[in-house]
Amino acid sequence: MHELAIAESVVETVTTRTGQRRVAEVRLRIGKLSGVSADSLRFCFELAVQGTMLDGAQLDIEEPSGLAHCSECGEEFPLSDLILLCPCGSADVSVVEGDELRIMSVEVVS
Repeated sequence: MHELAIAESVVETVTTRTGQRRVAEVRLRIGKLSGVSADSLRFCFELAVQGTMLDGAQLDIEEPSGLAHCSECGEEFPLSDLILLCPCGSADVSVVEGDELRIMSVEVVS
């Protein structure tokens, strides 16, 4: 379960930045094409925060859908999976959104 490793990494990253301040909320952006299960990450986050300054923190996850750009026709189109094929038939496409995994913000208790 790689979500546990991701949750532990999020906790470590946040703790490094916030020090000994208690954290109230962590906001993540996890694209639907990232290969990360948001539900599994929520479960693992609860385990990873135990005994840390994030213990009891709320986890808010935004899950953007996939979006791609076609270099051939210039169109942007939605992606539901990683089959990178434009409706025009071109395979010269790049993922614009939906494969990210980012810590967007952290709210600390003052």
